[in-house]
Amino acid sequence: MQLTKPVFSYRQYWAKRFGVAPVLPMSRQEMDDLGWDSCDIIIITGDAYVDHPSFGMALIGRLLEAQGFRVGIIAQPDWRSAEAFRALGRPNLFFGVTAGNMDSMVNRYTSDRKPRSNDAYTPDGALGKRPDRSVTVYAQRAREAYKGVPVIIGGIEASLRRIAHYDYWSDKVRRSILLDAKADMLIFGNAERAVVELAHRLAKGESMSEVRDIRGTAFMISQMPPDRVELDSSQIDEPGALMDHPDPYAAQPDCSQHQATEKKTVNSDQSVIQFAKRPKGLDRDQTVVRLPSYEQVIEDKVLYAHASRVFHLETNPGNARALVQRHGQRHVWLNPPPMPLTTEELDRVYELPYTRQPHPIYAGKKNPAWEMIRCSVNIMRGCFGGCTFCSITEHEGRIIQSRSEDSIAREVESIRDTVPGFTGHISDLGGPTANMYRLQCKDPAIEKSCRRLSCVYPGICQNLQTDHSPLIKLYRRIRALPGIKRVFVASGLRYDLAVRSPEYIQELVTHHVGGYLKIAPEHTEEGPLSKMMKPGIGAYDQFKRLFDKYSQEAGKEQYLIPYFISAHPGTTDEDMLNLALWLKKNGFRPDQVQAFLPTPLAIASAMYHTQRNPLKKLSRDSEQVNPIRGAKQRRLHKAFLRYHDPQNWPILREALKRMGRADLIGNGKRHLVPRWQPASGKSRYQTATVGKRWSAKSVQKR
Repeated sequence: MQLTKPVFSYRQYWAKRFGVAPVLPMSRQEMDDLGWDSCDIIIITGDAYVDHPSFGMALIGRLLEAQGFRVGIIAQPDWRSAEAFRALGRPNLFFGVTAGNMDSMVNRYTSDRKPRSNDAYTPDGALGKRPDRSVTVYAQRAREAYKGVPVIIGGIEASLRRIAHYDYWSDKVRRSILLDAKADMLIFGNAERAVVELAHRLAKGESMSEVRDIRGTAFMISQMPPDRVELDSSQIDEPGALMDHPDPYAAQPDCSQHQATEKKTVNSDQSVIQFAKRPKGLDRDQTVVRLPSYEQVIEDKVLYAHASRVFHLETNPGNARALVQRHGQRHVWLNPPPMPLTTEELDRVYELPYTRQPHPIYAGKKNPAWEMIRCSVNIMRGCFGGCTFCSITEHEGRIIQSRSEDSIAREVESIRDTVPGFTGHISDLGGPTANMYRLQCKDPAIEKSCRRLSCVYPGICQNLQTDHSPLIKLYRRIRALPGIKRVFVASGLRYDLAVRSPEYIQELVTHHVGGYLKIAPEHTEEGPLSKMMKPGIGAYDQFKRLFDKYSQEAGKEQYLIPYFISAHPGTTDEDMLNLALWLKKNGFRPDQVQAFLPTPLAIASAMYHTQRNPLKKLSRDSEQVNPIRGAKQRRLHKAFLRYHDPQNWPILREALKRMGRADLIGNGKRHLVPRWQPASGKSRYQTATVGKRWSAKSVQKR
């Protein structure tokens, strides 16, 4: 594997002479105005083009422009024919294809598989501007439009489908998106290093078949490289006693022979499980780990869970090895993840000449996603929380990449000076997790060798530096800038980290909360929390005490808005009942409910599909996980979260009787639901998110 080369160290491509485009072109006329006869790279995206660093097409497009390339954008093309994909002509180097900032299936469908009512990344929220599985459709149309042009797929949709994966919408295991999209290469994770290196190497005349050593890339191969040592995944983490059919590892002719194994008796039933001895002394850069094949994980859910477990053990850029997975007669090859950007590189990426506006073609239309983030600033990347239901880890990684204070201040000043209608309020100063700015491992050597899936679960790692003083210093500097009236923190907060720094909570509560602060305990019960890799509710209680204390000292009436997930794997009806009782006791009436949606590659999705727990060693007899699959049970779990909604009372009464908790049905304060039912099933009161507790007196009988 080549050494990491700084993103901005390449010699600029000759087309730099055309200068910086006011906005990346979306039409031939715009290309003509710039003096271009062609584009070097064309980015196809499922989102409307907004020239803002929070939008992937703009960030990658401006980065490639800074390297000297001419970059065009085809946004939300009509995919029903190839004609729209010819709008900018034939690109000289490649098509870059992305579904946009969101997975197209998550964007279009709810957790109940019902169509959503709007698309926040489309002008005026209009529906129908992107197809299902956008990456696959766009890639096929791009290849149809101009045969022979390399097609590179990336973004979160491609990233989460880089190996065989469970697909919630079809309820089956699908093969790697590389095969369905017929793409030449997939770039996963943060794409800056990979896409810049790829563009320069293709510009120098290398063919796609020669570009095989870029970190953060995946591609198809027909034969295994002869210079690599192949290590079977069972030699890393033995999946346990296999079924009676032949050992699938031994059945693969191209797998390396197992090392000698030793028998170890586990569990009370004295069942025998094989644990392989881990090979030692192998060169990591020359070793490739073979995952169970696509055909195997379709047939065997234990092997699917095993593949998920091994995959996640190989995600630290410091120690990850290449992965390979057979699909029929070919193999999906994944190079190790990309190395994180340095602070200097991240600063330059975020300070490229963005207009911070939607493309002029959308004049007069509203873009909901842009409206939400136009006055926000991203201060960092990555998340080491490792929540099993979240895709940030699989996409951005666990290592925190932070911008410098100076760079953030310059962006805030740019918003102040250039954004039309700026009122002096910065809507968010955050990232994937608001308070992980500059938090990192105390020792780079430990960080490089660590394979923990979370730095904060089951407890905060003793090697994690949790000092919030750099973030406090940043807050104070930004709100002191001339013309800045308020700076809000709207990104999710890791409260178990925050309680390590009461000074940070005081700073946050006193200056950066606008009455309400969103926070995500996700649940109150240990069962589901252990499957989510989330802290116990005690950490939330500790944070709330400090939040209330400092709010009172600041003379402010402020509230926490806790978010919870229903129907997460490993959750019982009793868990949801206990959560509902906690909500009622604490006076919360959630207005919106977040139901678990299994996204490809997430550990919780593997639990949902396999009913096994990849967080622990696997066997045929290992822990069973309740997946909450049935529509009736999923509705019940959502109903517990909205216990105050009369429409949910009938299903809750039925469940409480079945669970032997009919004592919670009645008209008193200690009851969860009343005995009576409004004639229409609806109440006349306005449901509140927080505030006064529910009382039967607030609902009028009809």
